[in-house]
Amino acid sequence: MNFIPPFAKGATVDIINQMDAKILKKLETLKQLLSETKGCAIAYSGGVDSTFLLTVAYEVLGEKTLAVIATSSTYPKKEYDQALRWVREKSIPHIVIVSEELDIPGFRDNPPNRCYFCKKELFSRVRQEALRRGIPHVADGSNADDTNDYRPGMLAARELDVLSPLKSAALTKNEIRSLSREIYHLPTADKPAMACLASRFPYHSTITGEKLHQVESVETFLADHGLYGSRARHHGQILRLELPPDKMAQLLESPLRESTIKLCKDLGFTYITLDLEGYRAGSLNEVLRESQKQTDS
Repeated sequence: MNFIPPFAKGATVDIINQMDAKILKKLETLKQLLSETKGCAIAYSGGVDSTFLLTVAYEVLGEKTLAVIATSSTYPKKEYDQALRWVREKSIPHIVIVSEELDIPGFRDNPPNRCYFCKKELFSRVRQEALRRGIPHVADGSNADDTNDYRPGMLAARELDVLSPLKSAALTKNEIRSLSREIYHLPTADKPAMACLASRFPYHSTITGEKLHQVESVETFLADHGLYGSRARHHGQILRLELPPDKMAQLLESPLRESTIKLCKDLGFTYITLDLEGYRAGSLNEVLRESQKQTDS
């Protein structure tokens, strides 16, 4: 496979030849799947998966690609700014839509299938914009690993015939990171995962704009101090911080510890706790898994 994707100007034949042939085959499968769409609107968040998918789609489909960035109170402003800046730099066709989840009936109540309501609204809006521009398909950045967790948003995707090319090509998160780094030289290759801010609240606890502001402010503060990949889990008066284990000691050092406490207190939290298990994706789904165990036993 001695090819160099046009979008990956810095890639070398040696690097490509050194990569696992299985991964490169999956990349070719992805390109074929995208080519068959004849045009694709992609729900673009600026994360690892959607950036990689958009990059390959633009390489394959050119101007028949559309990046749709949805801004809302659950989408961190810093992430929005980065996503918009990147598509502008790459001259990728794009639009920005407003998709305010807090206005969706049932979303504020935060049921376990909350993501279904969000994705149904988002994908419906993306499809409207795609049809308006004569683009036949809508795609999201779900990958092969996403089937391992509870993701009700996938039901909305199936109901609206949203494609998941990364998942269809059997590409895992690590493989996407590897291709992003070695072939396409994307700035997101090593970017920490970033889920919707609504995922910071225990199920059935009401989500409000003020609470979203609280968790976004804390996470932005931590990231600005080098604590990337941290989560601020909102439990009413209690804030439960999940940090990568190798970052915990840094948070406990002065003066960062004191400034973190002050910020959290100023935002309205009474108690600030550090989760000794550290960050893990979907930690608030743990209660669902425990309930299922009790039901099965």
